[in-house]
Amino acid sequence: MDQHLKGWFTERLPVCPGEAFSMQVKEILLEKKSEYQDIKIFESTHFGRVLVLDGAIQCTERDEASYQEMITFLPLNAHPCPKKVLIVGGGDGGVAREVAKHPQVESIVQCEIDKEVIEACKKYIPSMGCGFDNPKHRLYIDEGTKFIECTKEKFDVIITDSSDPVVPEDDSEEGKKGPADTLYNADTYLKMKEKLEEGGILCFQGENMWQNQTLIAGMIKSSSQIFPVTKYAYTCTPTYPGGQIGFLLCSTNKDAKLEEPVTVWDDDTAISMGLKYYNADIHRASFVLPSFMKKFLREL
Repeated sequence: MDQHLKGWFTERLPVCPGEAFSMQVKEILLEKKSEYQDIKIFESTHFGRVLVLDGAIQCTERDEASYQEMITFLPLNAHPCPKKVLIVGGGDGGVAREVAKHPQVESIVQCEIDKEVIEACKKYIPSMGCGFDNPKHRLYIDEGTKFIECTKEKFDVIITDSSDPVVPEDDSEEGKKGPADTLYNADTYLKMKEKLEEGGILCFQGENMWQNQTLIAGMIKSSSQIFPVTKYAYTCTPTYPGGQIGFLLCSTNKDAKLEEPVTVWDDDTAISMGLKYYNADIHRASFVLPSFMKKFLREL
């Protein structure tokens, strides 16, 4: 399927068979192939600038806050003192931008495999690319699992902001393994746990509960063997498949109540911090699942 046809971009992914999502394009700003993936950035008519990797929409200026804020503040505000944070992936800079807003965070370490995504977002989507400019931030260009194996540092929170493990291959619904594939397995979860301080929290992108239950089941089964507490949450992002994306949160603390924020900001504080989506009520509500998903998780 031609993804750019007559002024429209169309997303069609193997993780969502039988579906397509189209967005009207005002201007294509960048098209290139890096060592790892295809990169496209365009100006849309209604969602601002859009980052696309390997044919999949990663973020748009209009609704990115619903994802970036939730993958950041769900784990950070469930931790009593998140001083040191590792971001794996997150090449658009949005998660780094949000982590830096948290007043308790003192150090942000980020490992991203594709420096060309970083440079593209700094140039064409500076509202997110600005995340790389914070003085608390240290950036390493490396493959995530390799960095985790080699680093001697430990962290209070690890956030894995990755693309899908499967990307399109021609018109095959099976697709092929993407750059983030190695982040979705038990061996990697164990290595991440070893890099967490006592009481540390891991949060990673958890796919869509309506469309990707096989992937979700694999992630939950693998992580549950390693962490005493795992919880599934979700957010609503209109330009993601199904309008929704999930998160899997794991804690090394067997008594952790991840669905109850330890840090709570009132509305005025949240607005002054520049938050558009996240608040304490949304934090709690994101763990409230529909009946079909509760049943699915019970049967794993």
